[in-house]
Amino acid sequence: MRNFKTLIFFAFAFIFCLDANAQDPEFTQFYAAPVYTNPAMAGTGTCNGGGRVALNYRNQWPSLPGTFITTSASYDQHFDNIGGGVSLLLLDDRAGEGLLRSQTVSAGYSFQLEVNRKFTMRFGIEGQYGQRSIDWQRLRFEDQIDESLGFIKETAETFNNNSVGFANFSTGILGYTERFYGGIAVHNLIEPNQSFFGNPDAIVPRRYTAHSGLVIPLDGRKNPQSSISPNVLFMLQNKFTQMNIGFYYNKGPLVTGLWFRQTFGEFGNSDALMALVGFRKDKFKFGYSFDLTVSDARSAAPSSHEISTGIEWCAKKPNRKYRRLTCPDF
Repeated sequence: MRNFKTLIFFAFAFIFCLDANAQDPEFTQFYAAPVYTNPAMAGTGTCNGGGRVALNYRNQWPSLPGTFITTSASYDQHFDNIGGGVSLLLLDDRAGEGLLRSQTVSAGYSFQLEVNRKFTMRFGIEGQYGQRSIDWQRLRFEDQIDESLGFIKETAETFNNNSVGFANFSTGILGYTERFYGGIAVHNLIEPNQSFFGNPDAIVPRRYTAHSGLVIPLDGRKNPQSSISPNVLFMLQNKFTQMNIGFYYNKGPLVTGLWFRQTFGEFGNSDALMALVGFRKDKFKFGYSFDLTVSDARSAAPSSHEISTGIEWCAKKPNRKYRRLTCPDF
């Protein structure tokens, strides 16, 4: 009990002693990218603590020139001999048809704590190395314009580096029972500098995420064939604040869902309605989601698309101390 109180104290002190001050990529199917959503979800696969690989692809506002393309690949697995789970995450984000590109590689660990017979907690920490690059030759400046012929002149602008690298850290807490789960995560803990010119104000601001949900069986079974899962995710980064609220419906191998995304504060608006359809069979899963823009931006950017795929496998020797997280896969 003394160790438990010590862990709780340091975890919350680590998270909440930090001040909140570019927006990170996000996924509509945030539970299909578990370790990206919360480092504490490392090692929470569904098959006796076995391994899990997840692939995610998001095409945001493809109707616009220079769209935003985000892809990620992750691996995580639970190991009894280290008391928790490990994870590896690769992320690639491209804006302006690759004009601006961000790439990161992350490795994490989550410690599993059995609070009592029904309630389990996980505490996650993740280290990351990121690199941001820009193609200066594809940029256009005012001094290149000829009044008759357009962009034909050489620019007098001077460029420094075309890439910048930085270290980063994230942390998270997760608590769950057989039917309930909730967590808090903080990304970009040290707010690394991402400037190509050494501007000290060009930081990656901290991203705060809170998420929670329930799994409600509809057929009265301990391992239900049909269930409904209401969920909510709240995210804050710099001046950007949003909430996703909706539900998943499972019927055998099929999963559907409907969500609504609302932003608040200076950039507040009703943002998007999101629909999901997915399929899970044995070790494999596949999901597709469609974001329908409902804000004033819908005429220029009416929709976004997202695909997730994944595979899980059981541990060769069951992890006796493993506590399963009953959570949506999409």
